[in-house]
Amino acid sequence: MQPHTTLTPTLYTVPMLHTVPALRTVPALQIATFAMCAMTLFACNDKAAANPEGTAAAAADPAAAAADPAAAAAAAAAAPAAAGDGTVADCEAYTTSLCEVAGAETGTCESIKSVIKLLPPRACKAGMTDIAYSKELIAAATKQCDELMERLCKDLGEETESCKMVRTKTPSFGAERCAKMLGDYPQVLAQLKQMENANKPIAPETFAAVTAPGAGEFGPADSKVTIVEFSDFQCPYCVRAATATKALKAKYGSKIRLIFRQYPLDFHKNAHLAAQAALEGLAQGKFWEMHDAMFENQKALERADLEKYAEAAGLDMKKFKAALDNGTHKAAVDADMKLGGTVGVQGTPTMFLNGAKVADASNPDAIGAQIDALLAQP
Repeated sequence: MQPHTTLTPTLYTVPMLHTVPALRTVPALQIATFAMCAMTLFACNDKAAANPEGTAAAAADPAAAAADPAAAAAAAAAAPAAAGDGTVADCEAYTTSLCEVAGAETGTCESIKSVIKLLPPRACKAGMTDIAYSKELIAAATKQCDELMERLCKDLGEETESCKMVRTKTPSFGAERCAKMLGDYPQVLAQLKQMENANKPIAPETFAAVTAPGAGEFGPADSKVTIVEFSDFQCPYCVRAATATKALKAKYGSKIRLIFRQYPLDFHKNAHLAAQAALEGLAQGKFWEMHDAMFENQKALERADLEKYAEAAGLDMKKFKAALDNGTHKAAVDADMKLGGTVGVQGTPTMFLNGAKVADASNPDAIGAQIDALLAQP
């Protein structure tokens, strides 16, 4: 699930918000050039033999190799062919060997695969005869990603969740992306620090404010487990979180306490008024009825729709209309948003379990496992 967020995304926003790493690609013309070069050298070995220095120079330039490992791999294959024509299995082995060094999920590996698909099998066989050289060139190109990882983890702290995420994701970026991020290092580090701070457990005194009366609640105040959710009635991802919390309420009942805080994002035009409607529902003892109705009908949150849900829930319509007309609960909604800012809320849904941020607010099974562990504690 990818939350609606106010955080400016980077490649490292992902691990916290489930982004797919960008893959580096090689233009079709460049791929075709690599393939045609290799095919010419192997179809016309007399020309290659006439100028072996040119072939060696194409593969031996470390700067060029770092800039484009796939091109370096193709150039390394462009050497006089060994006896035999080679087979498809040689190309598969060549691809696997190079991608083991580049990283199976990297853009460099994807580029290598694209190039090798266009090479004749005998080119692959020739490349395998000196595979160590190609591997060395590709390994040299990954040094920038290694440098990026080490610098970030040194500055963030080796034991932080952000460092663990950096070590998991960085190898998939590719040399060019890592070089760019090193060039933007201060900004990358600043955002990772921001993310790390946002994911720290809420301090006890702040948690007391977050769980104070004034929000929609379910369950006893002295429960061993308290869930706090910051949500937006117009956010599509929040519907999934609402489904998850409904399942948790049904499963655990009075064993848990659930608190719903308002966090309407400014680009959802009906979200703030819907939040006010929910709080008027709270004032009249019908919060969860309004909560469920608005999430079940998320695409219909105009003023007339809100009045329809309020009437169906049995609210006093004169009071309900007056509350919306007068903005009775506007300040309370704004206060929830300010409170969310103090605990690092940057998007919706954001959920905390006993003060610790939940990784996926839409997964009742994962949340349930955490709840079970907390309930089992003495």
